[in-house]
This record gives sequence, C-alpha cells and structure tokens, in this order.
Amino acid sequence: MLPRPLFTEEHNIFRDSVRRFVETEITPHHDEWEKNGRVSRDAWLKAGQAGLLCCTVPESYGGPGGDFLHSTIVIEELARAGASGPGFSLHTDITTPYILRYGSEEQKRHWMPRMVTGEVITAIAMTEPETGSDLQAIKTSAIPDGNELLINGQKTFITNGHNADLVIVVTKTEPSKGAHGTSLVLVETYREGFSRGRNLEKVGMKAQDTSELFFDNVRVPRTNLLGEEGGGFKQLMQELPQERLLIAIGAVASCEAALDWTITYTRDRKAFGKPIAEFQNTRFKLAELKTDITAARAFLDRCLELHLEGHLDATTGAMVKLWTTELQGRVLDQCVQLHGGYGYMWEFPIARAWADARVQRIYGGTSEIMKELISRSL
Repeated sequence: MLPRPLFTEEHNIFRDSVRRFVETEITPHHDEWEKNGRVSRDAWLKAGQAGLLCCTVPESYGGPGGDFLHSTIVIEELARAGASGPGFSLHTDITTPYILRYGSEEQKRHWMPRMVTGEVITAIAMTEPETGSDLQAIKTSAIPDGNELLINGQKTFITNGHNADLVIVVTKTEPSKGAHGTSLVLVETYREGFSRGRNLEKVGMKAQDTSELFFDNVRVPRTNLLGEEGGGFKQLMQELPQERLLIAIGAVASCEAALDWTITYTRDRKAFGKPIAEFQNTRFKLAELKTDITAARAFLDRCLELHLEGHLDATTGAMVKLWTTELQGRVLDQCVQLHGGYGYMWEFPIARAWADARVQRIYGGTSEIMKELISRSL
C-alpha cells in the first residue's frame, strides 16, 4: 500500500485501538447478528465507550473532538473485517453532522451526549417506496398545526431503522412548493402513531437492520424542526458529498480486504499439484486488481484531503463514489472467481463481502445518478 501521509501518529494509534475493538467486540458476534438481522444495543454502548461513535463531536457536547479521519478509520477497519452490520457510520457521519450543523443549541445539548455514548441510536429517513433517488418527489408530510407538526407518510430502506431512537425525517411542510417546501424533522420513535414495519431481508448486509417506517398522524413540537422550515432540500444537497465520500471509503477498504483474502487463499489452495497463485492467469488477475485498487486509494485519499480542506464539491464526490463502487463490484467478482466454488459459500468472508458490495452502486445515489451529476459539469 502507498504511504498515507494524511494520517498522523495519533491517528495510527487510534486505528490500532479500533482494530482491536473490531476483533474482540464485533467479529465474534457478527454471525449471530446476521441471523438476528440486527446488531445488539450492547455493541453500540461498547462502541460509544471505546470512542468509535460521533468522532467529530466537540468535547463541549460530550464528544471526543476528533476529525473526519477518525471516522475514516472506523469505516476502514469495519470494512477490513467484513463487518457490514454496525450502522456506526450512518449514525456518526450522516445524522450527527445534520444535528451539529443545523440543530438548535437545545437540540445539540439534548441529543449529542447520548449519541456519543450509543445510548441513542439515530437514523435518517429519506427514501420512500415510490421515490428512489428522487428526493424532490417525497410525499411524507409534516403539516404545521399550531405549535406542532402533524406527520404522515411512509419510508423504506432505512438503515438503523429497527434500533433507532431518533429519526431525521425528510418531509414536506409545504407540499405545494416542491423542493422548497422540504423540511427535516426530528422524530423520537416513542411518539404515538410511529411504527416500524418489516426488518427487510436483503441479499447482503444481513446484520444491518434496514426497515420500513410508518407515520400515522405523528405529532411533534415545531421545535423538532432541524434548521429552518423549507430548508431541508438545501441541507440534503450540502451533505451529500460527504455521504458519497463515506461510501467510497468503505468501497476501497473492502477491495483491499478482498485482495488480501484472495492472495492468501490462492497461495494455500492447490490445483494440479501446485498453488493456484503460481498459475499465470491468477498472478496477472491479482496484479491487475492490485494496480486498480492502488489507483483508487490515491484518488480517494486526494478526495479526503479536499474534504478536510472544505473543498470537496458535489461533482468530485459523485466521481469518487462512481469510480470506487464500480471498481468494488469488479474486484469482488474477480476475487470470488479466484476462490472457485468456495467463493460462493457464505462461510467464506469473500462471499459475504461480494453480497454486501452490490448495494454500494445503488444507495447514496445510483451510479446512473452519479453519471448524470458529473455530466452536468462538463
């Protein structure tokens, strides 16, 4: 791997601690979580205690006061272990920034400390059954009624949906205004009229609780608005480059792990009297994968630099997601092929990683949407 000067010695020490945590508190339980379709709340509490949640939250709100590279390390170490279940990154790097950047002081002081410890698990509810990537077409409404908002609608494919205590819901407070009538609303899951549907059975990421959410005349105070009323679509657009960068971080780390597993397997596995790593086809395939992944790592780390400087724009965010997730699909497919029949067995990490990888080209905006966004800048 190329040197990564972005990371300081302090970051490297943090990485060692995260790797130990994953090895002791995540990997031994992941099979059980896959059977249950959700990660235990105990794991969330332990992650909070170990400083893996809400890495960038300032100490004044009970956080560790780290930077985005600490979040990057958590994502990379989970991907390295093939641990797709814990929805830590969505909680840490998607919902937390919304509350930090757009929330009131009261909202931040009320929610942040418990989000840091893992006592409160969060989700964000964007997608609806008929909207997919078209956020402007959402129908869930939050109609003002005196000092309250009356919420009605349905969401689907919601990560952390079954575990969540607090959900950021993308709504229409003024449906007639389209995107300009979109608002983000904090909804506590104990509210009357809120219910969870199925914990969805997916092709991959089986330990991740991904759910349907229903809102039937759910009343919340207007103080639960996140930022200004009608400002939701702008807020969503401002946060999407980071969300796409997060997906790219996981994609490249998954590629690197898959390559490591495959090199080990091909050195150990014999065919026709010698390790399959000694066949030219295997060596050349591994060489191609190594080269592609190294190039992706260089592009990704440059995007990390831009993001830390506050200069990662929407086009570059779309490009890094498009390139790395498409590469991930190719890498995982080739690695499964080099494992032969065993690559299709669920007990092998390569099979799980292959199944987990497919959704990367869909969520956070499909590859086709990424191409559309990039083409607009040409």
